[in-house]
Amino acid sequence: MFDTRPDRDSEVVLLGRSNVGKSTLMREITGHRFDTGGKPGVTRKPNHYDWAPEDFVITDLPGFGFMSGVPDEVQERIKTDIVRYLEEHADSILAGVIVLDGKAAVDIIDRHSGPDEIPHAVEMYGFLRELGIPVVLAVNKMDKVDDRDDRLNDICDRFGLLPPWKQWEGESVAPIVAKKGNIGALNEAVRFHLHEAKRDDLFKFF
Repeated sequence: MFDTRPDRDSEVVLLGRSNVGKSTLMREITGHRFDTGGKPGVTRKPNHYDWAPEDFVITDLPGFGFMSGVPDEVQERIKTDIVRYLEEHADSILAGVIVLDGKAAVDIIDRHSGPDEIPHAVEMYGFLRELGIPVVLAVNKMDKVDDRDDRLNDICDRFGLLPPWKQWEGESVAPIVAKKGNIGALNEAVRFHLHEAKRDDLFKFF
């Protein structure tokens, strides 16, 4: 199911819970329409998009975490597949973009934080960092957020990034509205990591 990846040496991956807008963001970046669904768990295998002459692929990985109506064992299998995929391709991945719902992310993280539980998005962030993959938090649906700076500071805090969030802008935190094509902050952050990897030739995609 996860073995459809084109043979490319460089990659940017999109990750996140179901229904945070990953597929919409993928469409904005690539100009190509992918299956998006109102119900969680529609994307169960990676969507890859590559440009024929370039040694580069963008991958939208399936949503992870709780999905209403999706059996627990399926959710676990998807998460395991994502972890394996990241481990296998870590050396090729120039940036991992974790897409968050700006309105709901803090509540969801707090609800799943406890002595025996790490929220999925926070766990995935730590895992990417362990693999040496640079991470960008793409905080989506910011048009629905009133207290923008407070919310972004709270999100930084939950991921162990010291507020104020502004110091992480252009590198680790990117407020966006994918549905309206407002993704300039994400493009800037991804370019930062492409530049660090000496791949300015890929700027044209972001």
